[in-house]
Parts: sequence; C-alpha cells; structure tokens
Amino acid sequence: MPATPAPHPTKTPRRRWNWGRSTVIGIPQIWLLAFLLLPFFILLKISVSESDALGVGFLPLIQYAHDTFQFQVRFTPYLALVRDSLYILTYLSSLWYALLTTLLCLVIGYPFAYFIARANPTVRPGLLMLVMLPFWTSFLIRIYAWKNLLDINGLINQALLWSGIIHTPLHMMFTEFSFMIGMVYGYIPFMILPLYATLVKMDVRLIEAAADLGSTPLKTFWLVTVPLSKSGIIAGSLLVFIPAVGEYVIPELLAGPSTLNIGRVMWNEFFLNLDWQRASAVAIVMIVLILMPIAVFNKYQTKSLEAVR
Repeated sequence: MPATPAPHPTKTPRRRWNWGRSTVIGIPQIWLLAFLLLPFFILLKISVSESDALGVGFLPLIQYAHDTFQFQVRFTPYLALVRDSLYILTYLSSLWYALLTTLLCLVIGYPFAYFIARANPTVRPGLLMLVMLPFWTSFLIRIYAWKNLLDINGLINQALLWSGIIHTPLHMMFTEFSFMIGMVYGYIPFMILPLYATLVKMDVRLIEAAADLGSTPLKTFWLVTVPLSKSGIIAGSLLVFIPAVGEYVIPELLAGPSTLNIGRVMWNEFFLNLDWQRASAVAIVMIVLILMPIAVFNKYQTKSLEAVR
C-alpha cells in the first residue's frame, strides 16, 4: 500500500496593510499628539524651568558645561501652590462650583432629555434643535446677555417692579447666584444630549413589565430608568464637570471678585503678574485634577464593555 504523502504545512496568510483604517485611526492620534500632549509638555517644561538673565525666556533643562551634562529642575512654583492657602482654596472652590453646576445640570436636564426621548419621533428633531439653538450664537454674547437680564436696571428687575412683586431692585449681578445661572445655562446642553442619546435607545417594554408587576411610576423610574441611563449620566456629568473646573469667561462676566476660580487665577498669573512658571504650575495641577474623573469614566466604560461581551 503506497504511503500517503504528508500534507504540506499551510502558510499563514500575510496581513495586508489597511491604509484606510490606519489613516482614520492615525489622524486623530496625530491631532491629539500635536494639540494636547505637546502643549502639556511645553507647560510642564516652563513650570520647572529657570528664567534666563533677561527674564524674557527660559533656560533649557539639560545643559552641557565643563564636559558634564547638567539637569536642572525647579520646583519652586509647585511648592508655592502648596504653601499658599489661597491656591488650595481656589482649587477647592473651583471643584465645588463645577460639582454644583454638574448636579444642577443633571437635575434640570434629565427631565428635558426624558421628555424629548419619549416624544413623538416626528417632533424629536425640532426639540433637539431647540437644545442646540444657543450654539448658533457666540458663547461670549450669550453670557454677556445675562448681564442685561440680571442687572439692577435689567429686564428681570424691571418686570418684577412693574408687576408689583418687589418694590426695590434685587441685587443679582456679581453674586454666586448670577455665577451659577451662567454656568448652568452655558453647560446644560452638554448634559441633555448624552442623556437623550441613552434614553432614546432604552427598551420601553421594561417599563411596561415593571408596571405589570405592580411597580409604581416613581419606583420604576428609580429602579429601571435611572440604572439603564447610567452611561448617559456619567458621560454628561464629565462633559459638564471637566470644562466647568477651568471656566474663565462666565466667572469674569457674572461672578463677583470674592468668587474664587482657578481660571481667573491662571489669567492673572499669566497676563497680570507675568509669572509664567507659577501659572504653568497652576495649569498642570488643574489638568491632573481633571484627569482623575476621566480615569474613573474610562474604568467604568471598560467594565461596561466587558459586561456586554
């Protein structure tokens, strides 16, 4: 009986380079490298650098002199942030106002998003357009318009005086009230849109099943709707919280001088005190504080994807 020839080993097919996929993935990575990481490292370099003799530039971190390389890092700006209680209070105040803004946007924005998600499909595009309509106007103009509304001689005081509800104008401008009004107004669309995107995909049969099992509407909302919209809550909260921490325009136009905000401190250090090392240190610490909630969100998102798989 003739021996059967041994089968030839199968060759592993060579993977072809997918230029389209590499381009789609590579362009955002290059953009992040050029406009996010590079400015971050520039700020980091300035924050630990010594000023030159003229005070208009910065010495290199690594110098070659007398046949030796010298690596000089200056931590004085960071130590100044720790030793000065004003900076610590400013960071805590900025985090508090950002957290309060996030909570208010969530409480106000969730019913709006829920209403839009449960509205007639033919009406939803119009309702979403109303949410995005403020973006058609300059952010600076929209915030500046609140000064005309909340001022002592503004439209709100004039309307209240004319109706007889009040007899003396209310002092609303340059207070924490006007500051939070501007923050919530400016950032609430960033809360509504992620919530809507999550709620509109929710299976309404789950709500009907809970009702058939005797659950009350409030209990169904808390035990069914809220858990299923958790991803939208987290995404919207991060979209509001992260930019709210370093906001500058709204505090400058609507908040009083006693309101501590890290964005205004950075502006003063950069352009009034001309202390670029300390201003860069303030920015680096703020970036580190912002990266913490981003890391929490990425961890939660990874667990969610693993649970789906």
